[in-house]
Amino acid sequence: MRLMMNCFLDKADDKTVTLIPVDSEGLSDWLEGDGSAHQNWVKAQDFKAASGTVLLLPGSDGIEAALVGTDRDELLWSWGGAAMKLPAGSYRIAGDLDPEEAHQAALGWAMGAYRFIRYKKEQDETDVRALIWPEKADQGTVQAMAEGIYLTRDLTTTPASDMGPEELASAAQALAQNFNASVKVTVGEDLLKDNFPLIHAVGRASDRAPRLIDLVWGREDAPKVTLVGKGVCFDTGGLDLKPSNNMLMMKKDMGGAAQVLGLASMIMGTGLDVRLRVLVPAVENSVAGNAFRPMDIIKARNGMTVEIGNTDAEGRLVLADALDLAGEEKPEVIFDFATLTGASRVALGTDVPSFFTDDDELADGLFDFSTIDSDLVWRMPLHKPYRSMLDSKIADISNCSTSGYGGAITAALFLKEFLPKGQSWCHLDVMAWNTATKNGRPEGGEAQGIRAVYSYLRSRFGKAS
Repeated sequence: MRLMMNCFLDKADDKTVTLIPVDSEGLSDWLEGDGSAHQNWVKAQDFKAASGTVLLLPGSDGIEAALVGTDRDELLWSWGGAAMKLPAGSYRIAGDLDPEEAHQAALGWAMGAYRFIRYKKEQDETDVRALIWPEKADQGTVQAMAEGIYLTRDLTTTPASDMGPEELASAAQALAQNFNASVKVTVGEDLLKDNFPLIHAVGRASDRAPRLIDLVWGREDAPKVTLVGKGVCFDTGGLDLKPSNNMLMMKKDMGGAAQVLGLASMIMGTGLDVRLRVLVPAVENSVAGNAFRPMDIIKARNGMTVEIGNTDAEGRLVLADALDLAGEEKPEVIFDFATLTGASRVALGTDVPSFFTDDDELADGLFDFSTIDSDLVWRMPLHKPYRSMLDSKIADISNCSTSGYGGAITAALFLKEFLPKGQSWCHLDVMAWNTATKNGRPEGGEAQGIRAVYSYLRSRFGKAS
């Protein structure tokens, strides 16, 4: 997995092109002032300075400069779009950016400069768009956040043939080694010995053994923060087999795991003062003679019996055992990420993850940071009366509702059953994928919500001294 970027430079040279940020309202003023010599060219190109658009300005010796359309409400994506559209070369931003503008410009640039080229036969190493670091950007923070985003995108976009449970564990081990963290991986039948029956049940039909990844980092007496990510490396639906059109994108069903590993990279890379724990149940939900079946009853790690209403509701099963383990040490907060329900996508679309929590202070803080960081997440209700939709006549709980309504809510309510009472917890139901290319967001695997969660954690716990 690629963790380092090559999209920044420390110094400009004689080939560095100046980027002139201009919004749609200020374009005419610029043309009447500094850009008067380019009025006819800009008009002929019908440049309107829409967010993320670019226009190269010709000079006597080639490209004199370039206009970049910006929108103050989405600076991150304005610069992300520019990095995608400009030709290879080095660039510097004109003007004096304040620290927040510099951060948005640098991080947006990094997000737009991302390329997934692992499977390309010919990889052009000269196809690089490098930005001279904005003077007031916190380079360490930008680098750490971009590396986390790159890791999340890389992991999610990689095909299941090369990203099974073992490879996902290897990626976590590489991350742990990079930051001097410890990691334990429990594999196959050892899951039963260590009392992770739901993780084992979901993954046992694959010839790629299921496993639980457990990464720990930070000083022992720091506030405990635990991240849990759904790591279903491919989901056939099990015996409740998905139709081919629904199975097509199931390489991304480990997107929750990719989110928490990317977020962990950010946390460790910037040295937040937390005792970080990352739990990833990594499985492949396959079809075989030993696959778990509809109407089976399985006893979970916490002792509850779970009736299997549908084998395609497998993500919440593996998360249940992991959340029970997470709650044992009573951390300050638990975040889980999962590509869990189509119901959330129906409600909010593919760009906006839903989140569920009983902690109002957490909810308010997370939402505020999500708007500031252009990483929007939206709170949905943990509507307690819907818990009855998970009732089973012969077990403690069913893994899904027989109703077609409220699917994202009932999934979250199922997860809540496996946490201690009073535990601060937030569940994020994410798409983890860009269905089409947008400014700073190429089609493919995407980090969703992790920048907002990182900012929330940084504001709450701060950096280590």
